[in-house]
Amino acid sequence: MRRSRATAAAAGALAVALAAGCASGSAGESAAGTGGPRPVGPVTMVVPFAAGGGSDIAGRAVADGLASVTPGLRVDVDNREGGQGAVGYSYLLGKRGSPNFLLATETSLLAIPAAVEVPFSHRDYTPIMKLGHDYTLLVTRPDSPITSCAQAAEASRQRRVLAGISGAMGPDAVVFDQLNREAGARIDTVPYQGGGETMAAVLGGQVELASLNPSEVIGQLRAGELKALCVFADQRYTYPELADVPTSVEQGVPVVFAQFRGVIAPGGLNPRARRYWIDAARRFAGSPAYRDYIASEYLQPRPAFGEDFADYLAAARTDIEQVVSR
Repeated sequence: MRRSRATAAAAGALAVALAAGCASGSAGESAAGTGGPRPVGPVTMVVPFAAGGGSDIAGRAVADGLASVTPGLRVDVDNREGGQGAVGYSYLLGKRGSPNFLLATETSLLAIPAAVEVPFSHRDYTPIMKLGHDYTLLVTRPDSPITSCAQAAEASRQRRVLAGISGAMGPDAVVFDQLNREAGARIDTVPYQGGGETMAAVLGGQVELASLNPSEVIGQLRAGELKALCVFADQRYTYPELADVPTSVEQGVPVVFAQFRGVIAPGGLNPRARRYWIDAARRFAGSPAYRDYIASEYLQPRPAFGEDFADYLAAARTDIEQVVSR
């Protein structure tokens, strides 16, 4: 399946899911704390994906971490999956001005508006904190003749090579598009619902390659069920389990791409509410809870707050639009 066809199909499903998300968002307009200078009562951390994935893990870690450094604060997690994240973002759109809502965000915030027409962009929200970067690994089965990123590109020019991706419009699609453009590869992609399905497809031999986050595949790498060909980064990971994985750049493949993970709030916040959340995020970034989360998910710590996070989003949007909107 070519990515262009998959994107068109995903757009149709996205429209249906998006309508539901917008409806639920507008219904919640009367949420507690709307327009105030700080949250009143329990806060909701919206996770725009199902429980158990990277975004859910991030959302729960931040929810607990913020509460641990802010006396009296309670943050509950609400999974609102659908539309490859669009349902959750649309729900938050309906909470404009309320300091009682946060959302665990990642690259879908930029990729969805670049790929299909939706009523939101990153500018409609208040950037609070970028947690770090999640550089993906190119993986395959141990019995694959491919042993490096460069060899994967070469093999795809000689025969058909299939790669599994998580969603037709997400970071994995960006990585393989860059690999095709920058390294002359001809890899075809097959979209799955998430990292778990993608990994199952590689293990089962339905596809030969996948671009997966370290936390998703570390168990399979340890067990020898998968082998890592490279990490799409310009520097190696320093974690002992990943230190021996070469970078794409080392192998002569100029593809570097990181999925970011972060936290946003609704747009239109009272300036005092915005400062409240940024201050809380800075305290979280200096806490053991933040360090534990980064280490447990094998992230590269790259915290940024407020306007610095907004600047990062603006720059990353340009890069993603060049790929996803094709």
